[in-house]
Amino acid sequence: MIVRSLKKRFVAAGALAVVAAIALTGCSGGSDSLSKQYGSGTTQNYISGDGAVTEVAADKRTDAVDFSATTSDGDTVSAKALRGKVVVLNFWYASCPPCRAEAKYLNKVQAEYADEDVQFIGVNVRDQKATAAAFERTFGVQYPTVLDADKGTMQLALSGQIAPNAVPATIVLDTKGRVAARVLGAVDGTSILETLVGDELDGGKAS
Repeated sequence: MIVRSLKKRFVAAGALAVVAAIALTGCSGGSDSLSKQYGSGTTQNYISGDGAVTEVAADKRTDAVDFSATTSDGDTVSAKALRGKVVVLNFWYASCPPCRAEAKYLNKVQAEYADEDVQFIGVNVRDQKATAAAFERTFGVQYPTVLDADKGTMQLALSGQIAPNAVPATIVLDTKGRVAARVLGAVDGTSILETLVGDELDGGKAS
């Protein structure tokens, strides 16, 4: 798969591999520097990305992602129902320090596009309902969350795509449901995600 670099707009953090399977397994160990950077939470058992961005050129995108899952509120979210919208999938879990740090930026971008054809969905890869809900209350998360720890529905849906093989990771799907971009690691600020979402929203309106 050929990816189009964003280095003209963002500082490149290194080459990213396109993976064929999802690997949201953790690596043991802790880090004082991470604790200082991201605040409360534990650095144990998570793989950290470096915030690098991969964007896939429109003519190089593969098949649409297909999923149907139940949110923590009991509602159903499906790829089919979301066609025509830009979809932002954020993979996280409650005790992951970078997930805590990026929450305010995700909230800001979600609020900015609340009246547009954009749908944010959180994908919790490790926690049960009570833990995930406590995080959402603490950080003011307003978009739905799928609890993916038991069945891995959302993670499996991206098998063979540019996978969220770090925690946190954010995947942007275009209006046709195809993977358009990935941020591997914490979203550090709003500008990158705003650009990725805005580009796909404009492209979807033009198509």
